[in-house]
Formats: sequence, structure tokens, C-alpha cells
Amino acid sequence: MRNPALDQQWALILGASSGFGAACATALAAAGMHICGVHLDRRSTMPNVERITAEIAEHEREAVFHNINAADAEKRGAVLDDLRERLDAAEGPKTVRVLLHSLAFGTLGPYIGAKEDRPITQRQMEMTLDVMANSVVYWTQDMVSRGLLGEGGKIYGMTSGGDLRVIPQYGAVSAAKAALAAHLRQLAVELAPQGIAANAIKAGITHTPALEKIPAGVQLLDFAREHNPSGRVTAPSDIAQAIIALSATETNWLTGNTINVDGAEDITVL
Repeated sequence: MRNPALDQQWALILGASSGFGAACATALAAAGMHICGVHLDRRSTMPNVERITAEIAEHEREAVFHNINAADAEKRGAVLDDLRERLDAAEGPKTVRVLLHSLAFGTLGPYIGAKEDRPITQRQMEMTLDVMANSVVYWTQDMVSRGLLGEGGKIYGMTSGGDLRVIPQYGAVSAAKAALAAHLRQLAVELAPQGIAANAIKAGITHTPALEKIPAGVQLLDFAREHNPSGRVTAPSDIAQAIIALSATETNWLTGNTINVDGAEDITVL
């Protein structure tokens, strides 16, 4: 359903080909937004990307997708230069309404263990934090410098309950989730004078391709079904609808927060 506040606006989604990013891409397009998607896919998973872009096209909205490493500075610049040119040439808005950081590319593994346990290395730790946390700062910096973010802009980063909990082999990702929320708080303060909001979205336990890679993923889903008051796990569409609602409002007073979108899962008594 079209939302007048979002119609003809642009959303830039990092991690647009699966999970939360894919759900938000199609839902925001249904609400009237054009989508610039950044993803990293092999040939075997490109049919899913084609499905997403086709759904966006069905809503008569532009789908500009880039298959790149989102942590590559040169490629980041090329994507944003292209987007700047597109917005300048179009009759519509000249800035991006929504920036969604939904990158799920990191290393799972223990911190301590014998060699055969494959404890995480410094390189793997740094890569995980760079992609899943630090990159939101670099994308925001480059967008601001190009005038792609302005008053009314919304920045979201997808975090999870793993930012405060210990899950087997999830340590580096947990650290990245916590760092992502910290980066967004800092951005919220620095961008407030420009009318740009930045918030972390903490989803409940959700069945996504990223969750399937966590060794304890099945147990986490079982836990959520048992403890969520609604008796089900969070769906990517739940997150998409929340982001639509948050993005449609003109107020930017809601900023610097970690917003739980989990059906009250996080506050239930065990």
C-alpha cells in the first residue's frame, strides 16, 4: 500500500538480497519508495536477487542493485556517485530518505580453544566488526559529504539480542552488534542539528539465512517460540512494517535509540 510520506522517495539498503534487507526492499517499494540495494552474492544466489528486483518493478519503482563488497571504500564511492547522479537527474527528491544497514557477513567461532577448534583470529575479528558495525559510519560519512542525507533522513542499523547475550561461537558478531548500536548513538547526536535520525532496530529471534549459520540457531528459534507472548518468532516482514511506520513520520525527535521490534519477546519472564 502506498504511503504518501514515502512515495517517490529513495531507500539505500545494505544487505538487500536476503533476510531483513530483502523484506524491507520489497515492502518499502510497495509503500512507494525506489530502492538502491547493495549485496554480495554468488551466481548460485542471484536468482533471489532477480526475484527481489522483479517484485520492486511490479510496484513500478526503480530497483538499482549493486553486487559488491559493502566494506570496499572505492566501490562504496562508486555506488554513491551513481546514486547522486540519478537523484540529480530525476524530478523527485534529491536526498535519500532511508539508509538501512543490514549486513550479516562475519565470522563465527570461539575465542578460546585448541587449533582444531578454530578460535577466531585477529583478521576475522576485525573483518566482522568492520563489515557489521564500522561500515555504517563510512557509508553515512560519504552520503553526508555528497548531500545524499538531509533533513528528514532516517538511518537504521539491524542489531539483535546477541548484543547483550553470550551465544556459542557468536562472540565477534555480538561485539559487532554492540558496536553498531554505539555508532548509531554517536551519529544520532552529530546529525541531530541536520534533522537526520539514527536508530538501532533490535529484532526478535528471526528465521533468516544468517540465523541458519549460527550453531545454536535451532535452539534460539525454539526458545523464541516458547517465550514470545504471541507464540511465534519474529518475521522479516515485522521489521519491514516497523521501518515503514518509523520512516513515514516527519519527526526526528525519535533518535539515538535501540528500538525493540520483537513482540515483547525480550521482556518476558523466563
